[in-house]
Amino acid sequence: MLVGVPKEIKNHEYRVGLTPAGVRELVDAGHQVIVETLCGDSIGFSDDMYVAAGAEIVSAAKEVFDRAEMIVKVKEPQPVECKMLRAGQILFTYLHLAPDPQQTELLVASKATCIAYETVVDNNGGLPLLAPMSEVAGRMSIQAGAHHLEKAQGGLGTLLGGVPGVAPAKVLIIGGGVVGTQAARIAVGMGANVTILDRSLPRLRQLDAEFGGTLNCVYSTTEAVESYALESDMVVGAVLIPGAAAPKLLTRDIISRMKKGAVVVDVAIDQGGCFETSKPTTHENPTYVVDGVVHYCVANMPGGVARTSTMALTNATLPFALQIANKGAAKALLDDANLLEGLNVHDGKVTYKAVADALGYEFVDPKSVL
Repeated sequence: MLVGVPKEIKNHEYRVGLTPAGVRELVDAGHQVIVETLCGDSIGFSDDMYVAAGAEIVSAAKEVFDRAEMIVKVKEPQPVECKMLRAGQILFTYLHLAPDPQQTELLVASKATCIAYETVVDNNGGLPLLAPMSEVAGRMSIQAGAHHLEKAQGGLGTLLGGVPGVAPAKVLIIGGGVVGTQAARIAVGMGANVTILDRSLPRLRQLDAEFGGTLNCVYSTTEAVESYALESDMVVGAVLIPGAAAPKLLTRDIISRMKKGAVVVDVAIDQGGCFETSKPTTHENPTYVVDGVVHYCVANMPGGVARTSTMALTNATLPFALQIANKGAAKALLDDANLLEGLNVHDGKVTYKAVADALGYEFVDPKSVL
């Protein structure tokens, strides 16, 4: 199979779909790889490294999209990229379609086979291709929140860990999954007073055992969200319903009554955000203020540490990319029920139920169209 890797064009997005090591694996398996020039140059992956791994360098994204049978990316395709896709072509990337009707419409129109990293599952029901970026985003959420708590950044002027004689900041993490666990690990490590909310008692027990009493594990109710948010210096939104729009857990009313200078970090922003006042921001302009509360809602947080993220993502996606390249999309999807969960759009039809329900499309069973 001819696999293409274009340069990402979203604001301050420096990640790349495959590392040179990933390219070498595909080439050693008998495939061809074309890479847009300079796609990884800014994070230390030069054109020469891709050539040494067996790739062909091309000068423009259009050539990648025109020639490749499978496009491997990181972020959802922007409108100009969607319009370059064609019937029968495979797109393998993050999509986050539920809150994005324009992208969904364009992908349906393209008739391409669109496989979303974020809905591929594993045998335990986990999300193996979302997990590495969730790990990065969870750790970054505390790093970013701590920075924006500084007075010069618009925050209250609070040091996360405090100092002897001064209490540490109070951090609330809503959601005890991968993002929430990683956020808790960094926040606890920085000395904050950390509470995590989740609706799974088994998960809360696991977290309590893992953190050995350094983390306040609380069952999530509407009352708990409100009461803990109102006394917190930082709130991290870390909830996820796979493939679907995120639930709004912090209302505008709660935000309006929070501490002035508090910081909220919405890691669920790719799925529409879990705060009513959330709207996507960029690394260039990462924050805005509502009712005195600083909102950090960067939609591609792991792009801020693009080299680490690219290596972590390729480690996770490469086995699936090899399956698709070795077998072709239809056979690879039908042979692997976990990969099949990643199929969101195929031949002009929406094949992932949460996306169809969110955007009003007819859901078509993926097996019936492959």
